[in-house]
Amino acid sequence: MSQQALTLEEIQDFKGKYPKQLWLLFLTEMWERFCFYGMRGMLTVFMVSQLLLAEKVANLQYGAIQAFVYAFTFIGGLFADKVLGFRKSLFWGGLLMIAGSFIIAASPKDLFYIGTCFTIVGTGFFKPNISTMVGDLYRAGDSRRDAGFGLFYSGINIGALLGGFLCVWVGKQYSWSLAFSFAGIVMIIGLVTFLFTQRMMGPIGISPLLHLPAGKRKIREIAVFVGSLAVLPIVLLLVTNTEYTDYFMYIIGPLTLIYLVYEMFKYSVAERKKLVAALVFIIFSIFFWAFFEQSGGSLSLFALYNLHDTVVGMHIDPNVVNNTSNSVFVILFSPLIGLLWVWMSQKKIEPNTVVKFGLGFLFLAAAFYVFYATRFFADANGMTSLNVFTLAYLVITIGELCLSPIGLSIMTKLSPKPLWGVMMGMWFLASAYGQYVAGILGAGMATADENASLTTKLMAYTDGYRQLAIYALIAGVVLIIISPLVRKMMQEVK
Repeated sequence: MSQQALTLEEIQDFKGKYPKQLWLLFLTEMWERFCFYGMRGMLTVFMVSQLLLAEKVANLQYGAIQAFVYAFTFIGGLFADKVLGFRKSLFWGGLLMIAGSFIIAASPKDLFYIGTCFTIVGTGFFKPNISTMVGDLYRAGDSRRDAGFGLFYSGINIGALLGGFLCVWVGKQYSWSLAFSFAGIVMIIGLVTFLFTQRMMGPIGISPLLHLPAGKRKIREIAVFVGSLAVLPIVLLLVTNTEYTDYFMYIIGPLTLIYLVYEMFKYSVAERKKLVAALVFIIFSIFFWAFFEQSGGSLSLFALYNLHDTVVGMHIDPNVVNNTSNSVFVILFSPLIGLLWVWMSQKKIEPNTVVKFGLGFLFLAAAFYVFYATRFFADANGMTSLNVFTLAYLVITIGELCLSPIGLSIMTKLSPKPLWGVMMGMWFLASAYGQYVAGILGAGMATADENASLTTKLMAYTDGYRQLAIYALIAGVVLIIISPLVRKMMQEVK
């Protein structure tokens, strides 16, 4: 079957709840997220235990690596929109991620940063484009779009659960080389799955340069491939010197905003208002992810040092709980939250998208208060309850489910079609700033004395979590207050 066998109209005219292509994109993303979250879950534990970095440095390093991962999604989305098309961009990104995983696996301590740079650039080409292809499966105004992104989001979390559990467990108990190899192996499975998927995608994701002669198109594509390899030494320099990360983050955000304003003037006043509304969601999501992403930084170190290894009567590595409980709760509660929104809609009491974002922050605030409350369950040695820690993840997950699946969907609803890739990239760029700030916040919580007692570490981290709870509460209240204004700018978009 050729890639043009199906028309876009035939794909979007599907019967039932989900288009069949969504299931294959779901599987592709599931394996990619195994790779990504497996790597993410290992970062700070590996840096502290194997590279022997101080906790403050490890938090900053984690924030820098994760910030670049998400910053490159903006660049990847841009090149997909303008040159490669979503399919080639996704496949190229997958190849780079596979290379990164196996480079680290070859010699984890010596090649960690080099392999990480391949993963950063690869994720940039992969991540925003598969999300955009999901949006393309639906006509504008199709009420089934949110349900589709909800299913896609559960695929993300199944992969995150498997990767978060297997990689850190294998790394800590057996071999870090084997753990990093797992990430590469499952990414190969993801790319093979996508090879079968693209036969059913019709015109979705093909090159935006089909109007050019094949030779000219090929030259531009090769230039992108070569350029993405040539930038690797620069990424290495930025990642290994966190002060350079600061300069990068100070520059990339303002530049992307200037570029978006330039693009906005090509559209009508009504479309510009929608883009401004999208920017409100993007800006607040920076704060959400700055708090939420403590999970890969300070909470990972908190789990390493300050938690007992028993949850609901079972013995389990606290880092495994830290890496997987969010995914478990997303898989369990995502359908229930979805049904709750449907029930509330039928009763005419469903909160609008902006209020849902605000609710996400209120749950986030409650979760960090529970993380803070772990200090009240600590023993004389500074070790505290894994049960209370896990309860905090349940609360934080409910907040995430109010915000993140809706965020992916709302970017495609509020953006003109030619800007889908760019706006999805900006959504992930907001995550980059969130990750960057997360590293700074985590470093601020770490004790200055590396030889501090476990009780001192416990108090330092939980003091920080109480501050985050207050900030999240303020952000949630502000969002709910301004929701009527933002809702007006969204116009007909629900």
